[in-house]
Amino acid sequence: MNNPLHSLSQFVTQTDYATLPAPLVEKAKRHFLDTLGAALAGSQAELTQRTLRAMNASESDGASVIWGTEQGLSARNAALVNGIAAHALELDDAGGCDHSGAVVVPAMLAVLPLCDPMPNGKELINAMVIGYDVARRVLEACGGYSPHNEAGWHSTGTCGVFGAAAACARLLRLDATQTASALGLAASMSGGLWAFIHDGADSKKLHAGRPAEGGVLAVLLAREGVTGPNQVFDDVWGGFLRTLARDTAQPAALTADLGVVWKLARCSIKPYAACRGTHSAIDAIGELLSDLGIKADEIEAIDVSASEFLVGMCAGLDTATLAASQMSLPYALAVRCLLGHAGLEAYEEKQRTDPNVLGFMQRIRMHRDASLAPLDEPRLTLTSKDGRRASRQVKTPLGGPLNPIGDDALLEKFRSLAARALPELHVERLAALCLKLDQKTDLQDLLDLLRFP
Repeated sequence: MNNPLHSLSQFVTQTDYATLPAPLVEKAKRHFLDTLGAALAGSQAELTQRTLRAMNASESDGASVIWGTEQGLSARNAALVNGIAAHALELDDAGGCDHSGAVVVPAMLAVLPLCDPMPNGKELINAMVIGYDVARRVLEACGGYSPHNEAGWHSTGTCGVFGAAAACARLLRLDATQTASALGLAASMSGGLWAFIHDGADSKKLHAGRPAEGGVLAVLLAREGVTGPNQVFDDVWGGFLRTLARDTAQPAALTADLGVVWKLARCSIKPYAACRGTHSAIDAIGELLSDLGIKADEIEAIDVSASEFLVGMCAGLDTATLAASQMSLPYALAVRCLLGHAGLEAYEEKQRTDPNVLGFMQRIRMHRDASLAPLDEPRLTLTSKDGRRASRQVKTPLGGPLNPIGDDALLEKFRSLAARALPELHVERLAALCLKLDQKTDLQDLLDLLRFP
């Protein structure tokens, strides 16, 4: 039997940009842009600022840019801070290892100053596609999103570290043996628990920063000859799959259609500042309001039929923290009805504590529907005060691969977020650079634009 670690390391070192389908390259550039926008807005979040202060306690300067600031830190600490920033506001992409962009992109850009020569835009895109692919494959080998997360593991943290290591290994031009060690070492830096779900703890956001940092560290160690376990995925004692997915593992997924089916293609860009599990419901309630021609004050009740998995993840009513409210489907529906949107402003403290919002949430009921598979989208039924009733299930939510947001909407999102950290001229130049990333021969401009002038 072939060792999947060796197959993946060969994939990382041998995949060439020229083999990437043109639509995949275009999608990669848009996810890159989207991740930077989410991270620049997140750089101003209190959690990111606290993390930066913690890092400054042990390190005052470094070559890797902390996006949206004047600072630089070491590669591993920059990956940590920028990864947290990218996930801080729940606006980063989804559908990979869960949140692949917030892990892979910060790790890649953190090691750019260590690359000699520095990669060009095509090489950066290639590494990004590889990182997304490896991270998602590890999750699928664990049995997929719902089994892995139902076991208590947050897959962004547990599986994302492999994607960060793969992308950085490619950028730093590690050979196949070194890359295998980097992936093996990355397993020892994997982690992330769903315990945050009950109180909205900040730890969820660390689950992007820590794997970004871990991937960087794994690659730097492997480059110096530190070895990782050769049977890291399939060892009978301590192998990653046996340890984290003993009853659900699908090891063949690590290499199935490798280099043929590209995992980035299935990823989503978020139009709403909330857990991806709420997005279909947000779309559905918007359609129902439009179809019935009613406003929030005319709604008697909203019934949400959802899978047991989605109820467990998103039925919470706690709005005390940003993280808790972003996981709450009832809150998402309430602000969509009352404010007309579920953007970042809908999750500010003044909205989360508004008696009108909290009162409206009492009209919303979620219940388990045994006929729905874990990842099936929920079914909404809206009842108006005059007795009308309509139902809707949106199976292809906005932002997903089958219903992508257009470039105008993507750029509007990017500009609104990046402007929280950078001046307008920088924002416009950065947007233009990202959309022409495959044409860039020198990436120093990219790093300069991410630094506050």
